[in-house]
Amino acid sequence: MQAIKYVFVTLLLLVIFVATLVFTTWQGVWHSPITQSGNPADFMEAVKEKIRTDFVGNLSLALLENGEVVDEYFYSVRKPVSRHTVFQVASMSKWISAWGVLNLVEDGKLALDTPVSNYLTRWQLPPSKFNNQGVTVRRLLSHTAGLTDGLGYTGFPPGTPPPTLEESLTHTEDAIPQASGKVIVGQQPGRRWQYSGGGYTILQLLVEEVSGQTFNSYMDSAIFTPLGMNQSTYIWENSLGWDLADFYDTDSSIAPHYRYTSLAAASLYTTLADLALFFGAHLEGVHNEPVGRGVLKSETIAMMRKPTGKVMGIGIWGLGTVLYADNNEGDFIIGHDGGNGPAINTAFRLDPTKGNGIIVLETGSTSLATKIGSEWVFWKTGNMDVLMFQRQTKKMIIMSIIGGVAIITVMIIYAKRKNRKVSNYA
Repeated sequence: MQAIKYVFVTLLLLVIFVATLVFTTWQGVWHSPITQSGNPADFMEAVKEKIRTDFVGNLSLALLENGEVVDEYFYSVRKPVSRHTVFQVASMSKWISAWGVLNLVEDGKLALDTPVSNYLTRWQLPPSKFNNQGVTVRRLLSHTAGLTDGLGYTGFPPGTPPPTLEESLTHTEDAIPQASGKVIVGQQPGRRWQYSGGGYTILQLLVEEVSGQTFNSYMDSAIFTPLGMNQSTYIWENSLGWDLADFYDTDSSIAPHYRYTSLAAASLYTTLADLALFFGAHLEGVHNEPVGRGVLKSETIAMMRKPTGKVMGIGIWGLGTVLYADNNEGDFIIGHDGGNGPAINTAFRLDPTKGNGIIVLETGSTSLATKIGSEWVFWKTGNMDVLMFQRQTKKMIIMSIIGGVAIITVMIIYAKRKNRKVSNYA
């Protein structure tokens, strides 16, 4: 009986320790801001030092306050970059693509909660033991449609023509190593959140079928042109005459330029200047224009940041946008990151309440842009964003093991001493 009591107390202490560790990590107790100063200039100096220390490729960065760009920084190891240099932004594409989908919803051509199969003729989800009718636009936008593809697209190198959209949805050849490459309903739609690049490829097909245009043409006419994003496209053509940033690997070597079938999920090309315009479209009064800039209604943009995808009851995803952290004003820091091989990383953080934010576009590092974006969130709010918390997982596991061993050791020593005292009295 005494042994059971010790085991119970030990398990209870372990649970309390791990829960406390997770909670304090989430609260940022173990993390210090990149600078103690609240001055944007001091933040930028700290970031520049981090870039000079850790970076090997090229980078374009904008810091925004009250809806306006207050500082920019450009870094390159070879060809210079500027606010008009075009970067491929990987999964950040999804956020902008979501605007295109929701534009069709506002036009009455799509309904958020209608099965997508009702709109598709060129391809359909394969049969599943789960209900394919539960796959809706809302769930695809929020990664809650039950898709288990795990995509992740790696793209196709020069000289390798990308497959058709239908071929990619059936079984893409550029799936990341841990993904099957097949877009299929592998769990009950709506039950839980699971990231799905394939879901956005379905949305790409959906846009083409409903609009009657190619995805790139539709996005240009419906989103880019009205917002003034005149150097943005999902398909790169040298004939555009724009300045494309060099692609770098992590060792500073020039990397290949990969092309994608999955345009909506991974293939947007854009500039810092264009993304600053996209930033302003989320705010009231920037350049004396309303929220949405006439492309989306303000209520639609507000709906995009309502928690829809949740993990352990915590809202981490809206409709097309990541909910990074509480902004301490009853809303969220929103945006989207991107990462593709060999070393593309992009980050966008936006506080829609105060009009503050940061945009980072880079090649040559797999994580620097994301780390800078997360540091900005912590500097501004004191809250750890979901990606910074995710990066702390390995540290938490190590601390949990060390703490667990210590608790078990102490309890064993305590039990032995207690038993020795009992034996002596006996």
